[in-house]
Amino acid sequence: MAKRRLKNKKIRLVAIGSALATGGAIIALLPSANAAEEKTPEQIVAMCERSAVINGEQRSVSDFGASFGDGFAADNCTYVETNFESFDGPTEKASIDFPNCEPNATEPAKVSISWKSTVAQGSGKYTATQQGAGGGLFGFLSGSWLKHKGTTDMTVRTVTAGDTENREVPVGKVLHMEFTPKMQRMTGEWRVRIDADPGGFATNPTPEQNFVASELVEGPAILPGAAGAAGIADGVAKPVLTDC
Repeated sequence: MAKRRLKNKKIRLVAIGSALATGGAIIALLPSANAAEEKTPEQIVAMCERSAVINGEQRSVSDFGASFGDGFAADNCTYVETNFESFDGPTEKASIDFPNCEPNATEPAKVSISWKSTVAQGSGKYTATQQGAGGGLFGFLSGSWLKHKGTTDMTVRTVTAGDTENREVPVGKVLHMEFTPKMQRMTGEWRVRIDADPGGFATNPTPEQNFVASELVEGPAILPGAAGAAGIADGVAKPVLTDC
C-alpha cells in the first residue's frame, strides 16, 4: 500500500510540472491581471513623468534620463485643468526700517526707500519647479498656465517686485514697506493611461488601465517686464508706520 500511495503522488507532481511547462490550467492559481493595481498619487505622477506621450508630445526614454532597456512606465499622460482662481498671498516686510526717532526731531524726515519682494513661481502638490529646457512636468503645465492673463513660464523659479520711492517719516514713527503679492491657483488632474495588451503566446491579455492624480499649483500673477525683460510680480506695496 505504501508503494502505491507514493506512485500516485509522483503522478500528480508530473501533472503539475507539465501544466507549468505548457501554460495550462495552473495559470488559474495566479492573481487576475485584469484589475489595475492601486497607486498612490506620487506613483501616478512618477508614471506620468515616464510616459511615452505627455500632453500630445511624443517622448524618448532619454527625456527622463532612462536608457532604451528601461522602457516607459505608461503610454499616455495628460494634464486636465479643472479650475483657476486668484487670491492675495501673504503680506511680507519688503524693506528695512526708516526711523524718525531722534529726541530733538521736530519735522518729518524725507527718505528714499528701496524695497524688494521675491515670490516663488511654482509650488505644486506632487510636482516641483525644475529649471532647464524641459522643465520637468512643470514644463508641460506651462501650456495651461500661460493661457491665463498675467502669468509667466512655470519653469522660472521665482519672480520679484520692487521700487524706490520718496517718502516722509513723521516724528516719532518708523517707516517700512510691505508687499502683498497677487497669487493664482490652478487645480487639475494628471490622467495616466496604460493601453490594453492583447497578450501573446506566454502572456495573458490585459485591459486598458487608467490612473488619476489630482494636482494643485500656485504661483504669482505677473506683470510684463519693460523692454522684453522678465516679468515682475503683481501685487500691492504700501508704507507701514509704527511707533518708535
